[in-house]
Amino acid sequence: MLHALSRFGRHRTLQAGAVLAVVLGLLAWWLLPLGERTPSGSLTFSTGVPSGVYQRYGERLEGALAKDMPEVSIKLLTSEGSQQNLARVATGEADFTIATADAVATYVRDGRPGAHLLRGCVRLYDDYVQLVVPRDSDIGSVADLRGKRVGVGQEGSGVRLVADRLLNAAGIHPTQDVTAVPAGINTMPDRLVSGDLDAFFWSGGLPTGAVQELSQRFAIKLVPLDEDLIKELQSIGGSARYYRSATIPADAYRFAQRGVSVPTIAVANLLITTDRTDPAMTEAFTRTVINSRDRIGREVHAAQLVDLRTAIYTDPLEVHEGAKRYYRSVKP
Repeated sequence: MLHALSRFGRHRTLQAGAVLAVVLGLLAWWLLPLGERTPSGSLTFSTGVPSGVYQRYGERLEGALAKDMPEVSIKLLTSEGSQQNLARVATGEADFTIATADAVATYVRDGRPGAHLLRGCVRLYDDYVQLVVPRDSDIGSVADLRGKRVGVGQEGSGVRLVADRLLNAAGIHPTQDVTAVPAGINTMPDRLVSGDLDAFFWSGGLPTGAVQELSQRFAIKLVPLDEDLIKELQSIGGSARYYRSATIPADAYRFAQRGVSVPTIAVANLLITTDRTDPAMTEAFTRTVINSRDRIGREVHAAQLVDLRTAIYTDPLEVHEGAKRYYRSVKP
């Protein structure tokens, strides 16, 4: 009888031990930052103007995110561009966004609301500054814009930021020496065709659909941004250090360039969130951005340029903890 009770006690003890081990294992899986928990809830992604690369990229990325994170409800929110995007994320109106590195540096430098909360996830692709004029225009440089009607981008856009800086670098006051029209890429092409604009600035991935479509129905050319102008721009220092010399390839806009490459400046785009975003959500978002590169790139060419080797370099922002987990998981 005692022997049977002893066997029964040992059996119960083993059962209890097994149950405890399972419970502890599940608890560890839940608490430890292994990045395996499936994200749930909702997120808002602030993109850009309807016909810009930010919006086109966001629309394709939304489908990839829905597939990879089926328990997350995703909302896209159009915007004027980088500056408005940063304000939305920093103040909690949106969870993720895209913005240029120079706009981020300016936002942080100026101590704007929530700037200290911003974190980087992915260095995406470069924006190329494009100064577009009619093909028969006498405008051959930024200095020739004096006295002209110029589309400079909307107030909350990264285009406006770089347009003002380029005009200043050329010795032109951005509001006194030109008629600055605060329009976006969704309206500037038609205004150029109708004669309401003499020129417009755009900063975006290559090719930008609106510029490409314009070149197919109206004779345009891209004005070169020469080396001296770029040096003058970079001499400003601060956030201007994120600009670099670049070239618009000859085949970017076949009808506009007619086989000739165009010197310009480029600036990196960053995928951005805040330190308050759930690490599991951020890790999953980052993974989808990298894994969907080729698929989205077939429709949005700029997405092809997302490179895992450089994606972690989100200067001037610290990398979000969730994004760090992803990069550690794929490190060879």
